[in-house]
Amino acid sequence: MRTQPPGRRRSGAAAGTGVTALLAAAALLLPTAATAHADAATAPADAIPAAGTGTTPTTTPELVTGLDEAVDAGVPAADAARGHLAAKHDRYHIADPAQDLATVSTETEGDRETVRLQQNYRGVPVLGGEYVVRMTKKNGKRAVTGTSGRYFTGLALPTVTPGVSTSTAVDRAVAAVTRQLGDGPLTRPAEKLTERQLTGADQGLTVLPQGSGILARHVVVTGSSPADGQPVQQEVYVDARTGFPLLQFSSLKTFGATDATAPAAGDGATGAGPALDAVPQQLVVKGSGTRYDGQQVELNLYQGIDGAYQTIDYGFRAPDTPYNGVLLATYDARGKEAATASGGWPSGIKTFRPATPELGADLTDAGAVDAHWAAHQVYDYYHSTFGRDSLDGKGGFIYSLVGVVNNGKPYNNAFWDGAKMVYGQGGGDYRTFSADTDVVGHEMTHGVVQHSANLVYVGQSGAMNEALADYFGNAIDVEANHVPMTDPDASLLGEDLCTNLAPRDCALRDLDDGATTLDDFVGVTYRGDNGGVHLNSTIFSGALWDIRQNLGADFADQTVYRALTAYMTPLDGFTDGRNAVVAAAKERGATKAQLAVVTKAFDDHGITEGWEKKLGTDTTTLLTGLNTAGTGVGAGGGYYAVSRSNASAEEPYSVWIGRTDGKGTPQQVSENTGNYAVYPDTDGTTVVWAEYGTSSIAIKARAVSGGPVRTVGASGTALTSLAVDGDYAVYGLIDPYTGLQHVAYINLRTGANGMVDNGRHDMSTAMASVRDGKIAYARLWSDPTGFKLDAEVYDPATGAVTVMPGDPSTTLGVGQTALTADGVVWIRDTDVQDGGKASVERAALDGSNPVTLLPEAGPTSLYVYSLTASDDTVTVLTLPPATTWSNTTLPKLYQLPASGKGGAQRLSCNRGDQVYAAADTGKRVLWLDGTTGSTDLVTRDKPATKC
Repeated sequence: MRTQPPGRRRSGAAAGTGVTALLAAAALLLPTAATAHADAATAPADAIPAAGTGTTPTTTPELVTGLDEAVDAGVPAADAARGHLAAKHDRYHIADPAQDLATVSTETEGDRETVRLQQNYRGVPVLGGEYVVRMTKKNGKRAVTGTSGRYFTGLALPTVTPGVSTSTAVDRAVAAVTRQLGDGPLTRPAEKLTERQLTGADQGLTVLPQGSGILARHVVVTGSSPADGQPVQQEVYVDARTGFPLLQFSSLKTFGATDATAPAAGDGATGAGPALDAVPQQLVVKGSGTRYDGQQVELNLYQGIDGAYQTIDYGFRAPDTPYNGVLLATYDARGKEAATASGGWPSGIKTFRPATPELGADLTDAGAVDAHWAAHQVYDYYHSTFGRDSLDGKGGFIYSLVGVVNNGKPYNNAFWDGAKMVYGQGGGDYRTFSADTDVVGHEMTHGVVQHSANLVYVGQSGAMNEALADYFGNAIDVEANHVPMTDPDASLLGEDLCTNLAPRDCALRDLDDGATTLDDFVGVTYRGDNGGVHLNSTIFSGALWDIRQNLGADFADQTVYRALTAYMTPLDGFTDGRNAVVAAAKERGATKAQLAVVTKAFDDHGITEGWEKKLGTDTTTLLTGLNTAGTGVGAGGGYYAVSRSNASAEEPYSVWIGRTDGKGTPQQVSENTGNYAVYPDTDGTTVVWAEYGTSSIAIKARAVSGGPVRTVGASGTALTSLAVDGDYAVYGLIDPYTGLQHVAYINLRTGANGMVDNGRHDMSTAMASVRDGKIAYARLWSDPTGFKLDAEVYDPATGAVTVMPGDPSTTLGVGQTALTADGVVWIRDTDVQDGGKASVERAALDGSNPVTLLPEAGPTSLYVYSLTASDDTVTVLTLPPATTWSNTTLPKLYQLPASGKGGAQRLSCNRGDQVYAAADTGKRVLWLDGTTGSTDLVTRDKPATKC
């Protein structure tokens, strides 16, 4: 899985964890300059303005409470809400609510009404632009009590007509996902090399609310990962004017960490599922089964026309009562691939069919009993506690698929794909993932979140999505299993999944872990856990759990549910979430003492105004707030090259260069064409970059000392990398027909160009580096005996190919290459059982004098993912496997001497992603760092002494 531009004058590239490095908090997922403060002259005293935007009189407040303003009681609630916003224009600054705000939902709870409205800009939906109006209606009168959300008043797009065709946008979205999934070592694929495994579907236009707005095409890419067969569904947003993929993230809501992107379908994508038998009322029957923990439980079943019993639950009634309730259906997905269950239905799937109403041991072991029973408990909790009718609040059917696998092997995870729950078969230390009620409650709560606040599943909003799923999942678990809140294990999630481990050793998360923003928040790229959705979730869920422990289940559950369903909106961050919970508590009549407990819970977890500014680093920052997505870093000859945007990230990316020692002033070298200038590299003399246009991608070059910009080449397909040294620029591209990668080159002096593998459709080449007229790369191919992998050096002047040492038949993966004064350095993996550990190899250009710089096995081995090298040192990026997210599982940089004598040392102790490393000279390395929640270009001249 590689994305980093390969090869520097003295280095190969470090890949990071994905196509999209951080879009900085100010760019998209937190309040932007388009959301701003309420007019102080007209806003109520308890209005909360948008964060970090300064005071302006023309923007919409994020939270208004304490209102009692009459509105029309004789019209639908949504029309009354829009009428209120129009009448109070001086407060809300929404020019035409009737035109610009479409109804998302109207929920009624007693005399309370909650209306959600979606912002449209000239008919195009705005990502995360959602505004909520809360009202009461009683005694024939209706009044607005408050509002919340985001309405972006600063949007000013000149046109909403796209300049890029749908087919081009889809092709580039698929290529972007392929690039992200392929940014690590080149490995043996799950399928044939020529079999395309990803496809894209256009979802229409969207406005990204950055600055004055960016018109984008939303493309959903689905299929299976070429690397490991994991299910894939990425939400990709492609700039509609130039075709550059600006943003992508997985929409799969998983319970635990996953080492591959495994996204899922959006709202409604899975449809209604396989057809079910008609329901003769007298054939709804009671059954029973034994849970994993040995508890005998009652189950609602259905007996079909053929007499077979099925795991279908038509609600909570006696067998002879009429059908009028929810349907919960539990399907036998044992042996079905997770990739076919994500965003679709595996072929031939049926509900479990026990021979009698008493489900046997085989269905206990399959996880069917726990899944079916727990789904009933979750529905009952939401219905009896809040009056909510199913996950969507409208009595929608609830589907569970139990027992999926990945490439025929255990799939130790579970996910909500937008319309159903999918539980992995489990294996090794893990049971089937429906074995714990909090897992079932967690995944089903993602459905509740989707149909209420719909928190975007990335960054802080995604962490809140996970936190709410954890909170309610665990609340349901302790209630259904009669666990007192005082039990020391009550705060654990996933503690019952293991076959041999004790609960505390098994649990994937602990809501009492004491996580705080200051000590534990980790800035992470979207490729890494979707920007920290699991990693940072217990900061917020811990505060909610503290409230439940201190104020009781009823107060906490009712308050948090009200905050979720009536206050929160898609782009909320931690501070917004705090404000929502506090406001909901006030609305529910909390006492002063109770409010003190609520605010203390958030204070204790560091969720206070401006907490992001308190995060520290041990690096020198060269540029901060780049606001670019996955475009990498280039370095060589004392200079760096990097792409950057403006503060709101609405400006097309431009290429800047500067000195790696931090002296002098950075300079823009790319032209202001309106296109996106990305994947820059420099050898200290020349800068190269790719420029995305509507129909092709130009490769451009300019001297570091100045002068004209030259177009030196072009590609009709997507680039994956770009590097320069002397006369040669090398780049990676993706075959649009097969999805395979190929390494190409251009002689900047003569214009001669070609591919190291001649573009063969049965071969893949990647991980390239260039120096002194030679190109190193990894190669994957197959023959009648199977797949083969090796590292090679190509001389474009002569066409000669030199194969590096290592048996291609036993090599399982070849990672990033780097050319140095001593020859070639590359990554080699030969053991599939070690979880991703790999060796770092070195040899002369002719393949002689092979040396293992870092062994694959033993006490000094590392989970090497990519590397970059100078003549003095090799810096490796590590990415350990994990079943749960923590700082130690994020990409980190280690440095070792190029001689191989001496151990590897941590380059930096920064708490967060360390990606796209590029070596300059000596021990100096630059990279993009996500610790502060911003995309910062940082550097160190030597390893950290101790971490």
